[in-house]
Amino acid sequence: MRALLNKLSIDGFILAIFAAVAVAAVFPAQGEAVPVVDGAVTVAIAVLFFLYGARIHPQEALAGLKHWRLHAVILGFTFVVFPILGVLLKFLPPALLTPSLYAGVLFLTLLPSTVQSSIAFTSIAGGNVPGAIVSASLSNLLGIFITPLLVLGLMATTGEVQFRSSSIIDLCLQLLLPFILGQLSRRWVADFVKDHAAALKYVDRGSIVLVVYAAFSAGMREHIWSQVSWVGVLQLIVLSVLLVLLLLWLTRFTAEKLGFDRGDMIAIQFCGTKKSMATGLPMAAVLFAGQPVGLIVLPLMIFHQIQLMMCAWLAARYGRKLTPDPADA
Repeated sequence: MRALLNKLSIDGFILAIFAAVAVAAVFPAQGEAVPVVDGAVTVAIAVLFFLYGARIHPQEALAGLKHWRLHAVILGFTFVVFPILGVLLKFLPPALLTPSLYAGVLFLTLLPSTVQSSIAFTSIAGGNVPGAIVSASLSNLLGIFITPLLVLGLMATTGEVQFRSSSIIDLCLQLLLPFILGQLSRRWVADFVKDHAAALKYVDRGSIVLVVYAAFSAGMREHIWSQVSWVGVLQLIVLSVLLVLLLLWLTRFTAEKLGFDRGDMIAIQFCGTKKSMATGLPMAAVLFAGQPVGLIVLPLMIFHQIQLMMCAWLAARYGRKLTPDPADA
């Protein structure tokens, strides 16, 4: 099967993501299965970050923390370039983007970057993982405060904005704590992780597939897809593809012009082009309390799937260039 996929130039990772979407569409997690799937996602992410901590030498982690130019560029794309593009999209004719959907598109451009998928793709592509961990985590921490301010400044909303301290606590417990434990356990597990790197790469990819299934299941449970016509969905898909393509090109172009090396360029691409649905959905529930949020979060749902699929393909492509498949020799 693997040989056939190689001949057809089809990456198994992409197929797994499509399979997760298809399974969620037919058999979404419901009822008692929801906490089980959510718990599995939490555990998978914790294991993922434990392995990141075990893989990375403390000196590399410290270097990632000190790499302020990298973080400045990524945060600039997340909280400056993306919102500017969101504002400019308002000038598209209604035939290309209806006003009811534009509010959701603008909202998604104001969100912080993803954490687990940005770092996982950076790892798969052979990029600067320590830098990605710091930038993606910092983006989410700052986003708790910056995103509501951007929403208040750029969107006509009512009601008081509330900040949930539990978001910071969850971020620390699910991401930072496992990473620190991985760092502390390096003397016992580092050699094992290094020796089994090929097998453990499926933890990176498996976590992304599980996140896709959980996210798509949530959309199916909320009946989001029934709130817009198929033409509107098609518009959002095309717009999402174009946005991701533009940002992937722009982040690479900027990184190369600023003299970043390959590892940093990859981190900038994968951290600077994504928007977090895990952060966006609860934020929408708070920021638009008392209002129907279905159409507001629908663009985010679609963009999230598109960014995962496109970045998964690009990460796998980078990874193949870094470690060529023996079958291609």
